[in-house]
Amino acid sequence: MQEPELARFDVVIVGGGLVGSSLAIALSGSGWSVCLIEQQAPSLAPPGFDERNLALSRGSLLALQRLQVLPHLSTPAEPIRRIDVSRAGDFGRVQLRAEEHPVDQFGAVVVARELGEALRRRLQACSDITLRSPAQVISAQRETQSIRVQVQGQQQSCTIQARLLLAADGSDSPLRQAMGIAETTHDYHQHLFVSVLQAARAHQQCAWERFTEHGPVALLPMAQGRYGSVMTVPRNGVEAIAALSDQDYLACFQQRFGWRAGRFLRAGKRSAYPMRMRVAERLTAARFALLGNAAQTLHPIGAQGFNLGLRDALWMAQLLSDQRAGDVEADPGDAGLLQRYAAARAQDRQRTLDFSDGMARLFVRQAWPVRLLRSAGLSLLGLSSEAKRHLATQAMGLAGPLPAILQEQ
Repeated sequence: MQEPELARFDVVIVGGGLVGSSLAIALSGSGWSVCLIEQQAPSLAPPGFDERNLALSRGSLLALQRLQVLPHLSTPAEPIRRIDVSRAGDFGRVQLRAEEHPVDQFGAVVVARELGEALRRRLQACSDITLRSPAQVISAQRETQSIRVQVQGQQQSCTIQARLLLAADGSDSPLRQAMGIAETTHDYHQHLFVSVLQAARAHQQCAWERFTEHGPVALLPMAQGRYGSVMTVPRNGVEAIAALSDQDYLACFQQRFGWRAGRFLRAGKRSAYPMRMRVAERLTAARFALLGNAAQTLHPIGAQGFNLGLRDALWMAQLLSDQRAGDVEADPGDAGLLQRYAAARAQDRQRTLDFSDGMARLFVRQAWPVRLLRSAGLSLLGLSSEAKRHLATQAMGLAGPLPAILQEQ
């Protein structure tokens, strides 16, 4: 019987979605031998490459521009120059304007599928990155100086020896489980309905977050004057909303959101996703680290999920590049490097988790003392230039220590 092929790499990334592909591109030219393993065929869209819209923070835009990804987008990213946050039934409102901070935009909106395609096109130019796709990791076994990964391709299997194994393999992350890293979960008992809407009024590059007693609804400005819409629905109402005609769904969204963005005229195909927060209890193990949704899956309030995951990738790329610089004998799986990665991500990760989870819980509470305090808080936030500056910095993904690629020059 023929022995499976054995391949050795310094760094192996499992998961070629948005975060995993970004990390591979960031490691191109670093001097490490890098392999990216993706379960879906190159001609197919990996998980996450669908018609959902992504609000890219200013920091994410900056990084993707410097990684030469944005020029590969088939539709240019639509800028976000205003952010409007309110709560139905409460007084108080927060409005952020880019020129007041001062920046040209807080971020921009892209279709997730189109960003995935742009990343794939950029990867094709990275001749020092080995892409194995379609290929599935069957098992991972830790050895003294490496992790041995069994990979099944379409035609044959192989064994890959990784000095450092990085998991960007999604919320369910088989590798997280295989490496014995536990997770904590919180079920919000909500589903998220996503669709494209056309409104009678121009969006003027404004992103809207509107909280209601049933959960948040949001609008993201898109190209061609459309909105990417999000509506949160309690689990016991999912079947009823899914069964609505397009016109009835449009009327439901209008009733939930209100008229601040004008009249909605048409709704596109809609999809629903369950809302759960899943957080890995630690980010690293021996010669192993988690990134993106494998490390944390957030409630979509504030559109922080991909932006946080991209910062995971950017920090890992910088630490690996620093480790390699001038030292051909450097070890990418060094325990000290993994400790530095966990430390670099701790503050940003916790701050973002607290923000998204706290907002999700606070804005559905109906008790009148909570509503009164919440309204007062929104009013004060809307009047305080310092508080708005902090909120804008968080929204732009530029809070706290930043990897070099995110430091504006």
